[in-house]
This record gives sequence, structure tokens and C-alpha cells, in this order.
Amino acid sequence: MSDDGDVPEPDSESTEPDSEPAPRRRSRRRRILFWVAMVTGLALVAGVGAVWLGYQRLNRNITTDTTTETLLGPPSARPTVAPIAYDAENILIIGSDTRAGADSSYGDPDGGARSDTTILLHLSQDRTHAVAVSIPRDAMVHIPSCQLPDGGHTGATFAQFNWAYSYGGTACTIRTVENLTKVRIDHFMVIDFSGFKKMVNAVGGVEVCLAKPVADRDAKLYLPAGRQTVNGTQALGFVRVRETIGDGSDTERMGRQQQFLSSLMQKAESDGVLLNPAKLFPLLDAATSAITVDPGLNTVSKLYSLASSLKSMPADQLVLLTAPREPYVNDHNRDQFQQPQADELFQQIRDDRPIGLTGSASPTSGPTPTSGASTGSDPRSPAFSGRTANQDICSSS
Repeated sequence: MSDDGDVPEPDSESTEPDSEPAPRRRSRRRRILFWVAMVTGLALVAGVGAVWLGYQRLNRNITTDTTTETLLGPPSARPTVAPIAYDAENILIIGSDTRAGADSSYGDPDGGARSDTTILLHLSQDRTHAVAVSIPRDAMVHIPSCQLPDGGHTGATFAQFNWAYSYGGTACTIRTVENLTKVRIDHFMVIDFSGFKKMVNAVGGVEVCLAKPVADRDAKLYLPAGRQTVNGTQALGFVRVRETIGDGSDTERMGRQQQFLSSLMQKAESDGVLLNPAKLFPLLDAATSAITVDPGLNTVSKLYSLASSLKSMPADQLVLLTAPREPYVNDHNRDQFQQPQADELFQQIRDDRPIGLTGSASPTSGPTPTSGASTGSDPRSPAFSGRTANQDICSSS
């Protein structure tokens, strides 16, 4: 500063930013802000576009069955719903054993399809409890006359439960379940073999533990004894095999199937799959491509809405069990529903009452409901503990 207080003139050769005229600085800042806004906007649009495209792909994956509802006939021909259970949901989950297309390696592709697994899932009106009941595929039941897509009808017959699917598909299976249980089915979901394998692979496999080695040619399953992680193909064999794991009964297999599904869900939760979009999308892609559903569940948003309604339900309030059964009197290789236990169970579901937890029961004394990742009614069933299949049997061997 000079002696007289005047501010000295700036050096004409100065290259400091302050030497730039104010209008030029404002113009440059506007250009920078413009390009930042453009890049940010493009990134946002790209992100939203990717989400939108992914959402559309998942929706396209889902196969909608619009025929079954028509074949079931008017509401008056189906079970009524008690007022107390108006907002409860009953979903029939069917695992089809079709050998067509991608599943042709599992048997004769011209051999027809039957319901390899059927689970009646009841969600309470207030979503505080739920029960999943496996229907024995070998149970001898009365299969009612069913309407076919071509306008014909099947004849009423007494046969194994899983033949209902072979005779008349999903509609005939629903009609048979409703006839047996007097429970109105609100929604259905049919899952195929290939989709199940993809889901297991999408979570990086699921851990099982075997007390003994397994070598089963029919199920294409060859596993050593001990704890191990199975991939999709091995997992499919694991849930389908009968003779070479456990006691060879279908009841034991149903318990194993329920347990494996619980372990699959827990694996997705424990590995952070549900919170990682890169991991979650392959799982959702596999799951949606595996299912055929009614119009009430045929979009991601509808499925998400149903799942969201369960977020407040305690994990230990999901009870997994097998319908009360016993050897069929005329053929001990087949089952029949045990009475009055079966009727009492289905009455509880119709009344939307929680299924009480009990202790162990014999294989022929009815259901042994347990909570969470649980077993079926047979105490000899392999047990899943936490996220590990058959952990109890393996750890004790």
C-alpha cells in the first residue's frame, strides 16, 4: 500500500484468476454448472432407466394363468369364507414335476406332469401368523370332476392326490384341495424345476449336511457325507430324492423340502443378497422366470405388496407342517388323511386361528408343527438348524 493510502494498480501481466473479468467468470461457472447438471441428469436417467428396464423384464418373466379361474367356475361353486377370515390369504404353491422343455433330463418328457410338491400357505388376516401345510402327494383322496380347457370334463375318481394335476392341471388341483379342506384358495403359484435351480445358484448355493453319502441315479444326486454347499442341480436332487435319504417316505421328503426352502431364504438374508442390487436382481430374475401365477399375483408390485404385508410378522410365527396322515388301509405304500386331526387342522385354518406348537409325534399320529425353519411331522426327518440343512443329524454322526 502506498503512503497516501491509494491501492496500487495490479500488474498488467498477472495471471491470477481474480484478473478475469466478472462477466467471463460468471459465464464459465454457468457452463460448468450446466455440464455438471447434464452429467448428473444423464446418470439419473440412466439409473432410472435401468431400474425401469429391470422391472419390466421381471414382469415379463412372470407367466400369468388366466384359464384356471374360469375353469374353477362361479364363486358359489367354491368354499365360502368365514367373516373372521375375509382378509386372510390362502395361496396354493405347486411344484410341478413336468419333464418337458428344460426339465426333460429328469424323466420321460411325454410322461405328463404331476404335482411333485403342494403346499397350502395360509396368511392370517392380521398378518401376525402363518402356516404352510404340505399335502402328501401319495395320499389317496377323492378327486372331483374337473372342467378342462377344451370344454370337456374329467370323471370323479379316487386316486393319489398328485394325479389331480395330471388329470386337470392347476384348476383340478385347487378343486381337489378345496374339496378336501373346505379352505377357499385365493391365489396360486406353480414353480418349475429349472427356476428352482436358478434360484439356488443365484444365492451361491445352499449348505446341507448329510450323515451318510448319497448316490441316487434317479435323482441324479451324488454327494459325500458331511457339510457341504450344493448348487442348483444338486439341490433339486436333494429335495426330490426319496429312497436314499432318511426313511424313504414322502412325508420325510416333504419336511426336507420345507426346510430347504427356509434355508434358501435365510441364505439370501444372511449374505446380504436382499440389500445388494447386483446380487438381488439375478435372484429375482430366476424366481420370476420360475413361476406361473394367477392375475392377482402377476406383477412384481403385487408380489412385493404381499411380501410387505408380512414384514411385521415374527419369524417364529410361521409354522411348517405336513397334513396329518397315516398309511392307507389298503396299501401301506400310500397315505390317507388321519381323522379327526386333519379336519381339525383345516378348521383352524378356516377360522384363521394360530396353529399351536406341540412336541414330537410319531410318523402316524398327525402333524408336529414347529416354527421357523422346521421339520415336517416325522421325527426321523433330517433337521435344519439355522441356515444348515440336516445339521442335527450331521453333528451327531
